[in-house]
Amino acid sequence: MRDVKPEDVRQRVLVLGAIHGDELSSASVALHWIGLAEQTAAPWSQAIHWRFIPALNPDGLLAAPPRRVNANGVDLNRNFPTPHWVRDAKAYWEKRTGKDPRRWPGPRPLSEPESAFLHSEIQRFKPNLIVSIHAPYGVLDFDGPSVPPSRLGRLYLDQVGIFPGSLGNYGGVHKGVPVVTIELPNATRTPLNAEMRQMWLDLLRWMSERIGPAGPSQASMVPVRRE
Repeated sequence: MRDVKPEDVRQRVLVLGAIHGDELSSASVALHWIGLAEQTAAPWSQAIHWRFIPALNPDGLLAAPPRRVNANGVDLNRNFPTPHWVRDAKAYWEKRTGKDPRRWPGPRPLSEPESAFLHSEIQRFKPNLIVSIHAPYGVLDFDGPSVPPSRLGRLYLDQVGIFPGSLGNYGGVHKGVPVVTIELPNATRTPLNAEMRQMWLDLLRWMSERIGPAGPSQASMVPVRRE
């Protein structure tokens, strides 16, 4: 975990990579962004406390070959305590994924040390925005009470739905913290430096317009999806 913190903090942003261990490029982008956070001189970026967790799932990332799930075989992005998790998470896994072992939500919400750690970090840090980097669908997803960004770099908004136990569902829908989910085009190939920088700058511009120091303004709120 790495913090980049100015003296005058007005916003708190949590950036996550490799919640799925086989999405190696997501960790690379998060690591690259740490350097940009330390050097970005844009006026609207200088009051942001960034907290980076580049590899939330180190066991999956370091496995040979890398695995989506953690050491216990749990999909961490289905293990967060969304409402009705006990009723919905297992049913979704069985009926919609055909018991895909790569998408097992675990025996109970927050059963895994990685998801429990992130849950506690969200409670302590109280982010105004969560950015979760994934791959390989090549789109931009969003959950929560704000107008979403229309694009970051070459990625355009294409909201993919809400899943039991997902971070977008938990943070964006249940807790009301905007969650930007970046789906990189390739899980193993890191984008070019120029593209990572453009996504970063587009994110900063959108934040300056839509994400206030106490969360999104009421004027910018739109109904959240509850699919």
